[in-house]
Amino acid sequence: MEDASFSNKESKPIGFAPPFIDEDTIAAVSRVLRSGWITTGPETAAFENELAQYCGAERVACGASWTGLAGVILDWFGVGPGDEVILPSYTYCATANVVLHRGATPVLVDLPEPSNQDGLNIRWADVLPHLSPRTKVIMPVDIGGWPIPASDWITELTAWSKENGFQASNGVQSQLGRPLLLLDAAHSLGAALDGAIVGSQADLSVFSFHAVKNLTTAEGGAVAIALPAPFDAHDVHQTFRTLGLHGQSKDAAAKFQSGAKDAWRYDVTTPGFKCNMTDIQAAMGRVALARYSQDLATRRSLADRYDGGFDAWTEVILPERSDARRVSSDHLYPIRLPRFSEDQRNALMAWLQGKGIATNVHFQPLPMLSAYADRGHKQEDHPAAMGAYSCEISLPIHLHMSIQDVDRVVQAVREGHAHVMAQTEDSKA
Repeated sequence: MEDASFSNKESKPIGFAPPFIDEDTIAAVSRVLRSGWITTGPETAAFENELAQYCGAERVACGASWTGLAGVILDWFGVGPGDEVILPSYTYCATANVVLHRGATPVLVDLPEPSNQDGLNIRWADVLPHLSPRTKVIMPVDIGGWPIPASDWITELTAWSKENGFQASNGVQSQLGRPLLLLDAAHSLGAALDGAIVGSQADLSVFSFHAVKNLTTAEGGAVAIALPAPFDAHDVHQTFRTLGLHGQSKDAAAKFQSGAKDAWRYDVTTPGFKCNMTDIQAAMGRVALARYSQDLATRRSLADRYDGGFDAWTEVILPERSDARRVSSDHLYPIRLPRFSEDQRNALMAWLQGKGIATNVHFQPLPMLSAYADRGHKQEDHPAAMGAYSCEISLPIHLHMSIQDVDRVVQAVREGHAHVMAQTEDSKA
C-alpha cells in the first residue's frame, strides 16, 4: 500500500473506464481505411466467425450496437403490443427501452432479498411469479460480467411452458414453443458457465462493444446464436443481418464484390432498421479479440488485488467473481457499503473524485427514471434494487491500471469511508 499521506498532486488521475487502443488497433483501422472498403464487408464477416469460435456459438451476427441488435431480435420474434418481456429493474435503461419501442410491456423484477450468491442479478425464482400467457421473452442481465446460469433457466422455462402452455402468435414463436431466453450479456463477454464461455447457453446472447466495455469497437455489438432445433443458425444469422440493413436482401459487399451479372439487384423483404457493423469497427474488434484472453487475465489480476485489499473489511460487500460453476468477465468491480445511505455514498464518490479517482454507479433502478416512473413503475415495489443502488459504487478496473493503482483506490475508499462516517457522526452531535 502507498503511504496514507498520498495526495492528488502526487498521483495521476485514475479514470473510470478509458478505452484501450493500442498501436495494433490503429494499424488495423488504417489498413481498412486504405483498403477502400469501410462498411460491412470481409472484416465484419471474419470478426463474426472469430467471435463464434471464441464463445462456442453456432453463428454470431454483428451490429452497430447492443440496442440495435436487441431490437432486431424482438422484431424477428414478433414482440409487439399486448406482449410482455420480463427483465430486471436493476439494469441500464436500454434493456427496457427496446421493449417499449416495440409497443410491448416491460415487466420489471426486483433483486432477491437479501442479496446472495447471485450478486446483483435476478434469479429464476424471481422470474417465475411474473410468467403469464403474455410472456414472450425473458431478458436477464449479467450485471458486471457475473453470468446467470442460463442453461438452468432454459430447462426451467421449457418445463414451465410444457405445463402451462405457450401462446405463439407467429411461425418463429411456434418453432420455439416457449418464451425466448434473450440474455443481456452486454457485460459478460468472456465470462464462463460450467466451463463454457457465455454465448452458447441462452437462446440468444447479446454483447456490447461500447467504448467502456472490455472489448470495444467504439460502438457496436454482437448476438451469439444458440437456438435449439429446428432453427438453422445460418438462416437466423442471415435474417438478423437483413433486418439490420433495412430488410435489404444483399449488403454492399454482396452487391459489388461478387462480379455476377445483375449482382446489384436486391429485394427488401421487410421494413427493417439500420444497425449494421462497419469493417472499421470489426477491424478494431478483431485485434481486441486476438488478445482478449490476455486482457481478461489482466483484469482478473486487478480484481484479485481489490479482493485482497478489502479482505476482512467488514464495511464492504464484494462482487461475486467465481464459484463452482461460474467465472466473471470482471467488466465491473461493484462494491456495496451496507451502512451507507445514498447521500453518504454520493459523498464518498465526491471525496474520491477529489483524490483523482473516478467511480460510477451501476445502476439507477428503472423506477427511478422518469420514463418508467411516468409509466407507473414505483420505487417502493423494488426495495431490494433500491437498497443495492443506494450503497453501490463501481470502482475503476481497466487495462490502463496497475496493481499500485488498485492499492491506491483501496486505501482511498477505506479512508473516504471513515471520513464520511466521521462527518455523519459530527452532524448528529
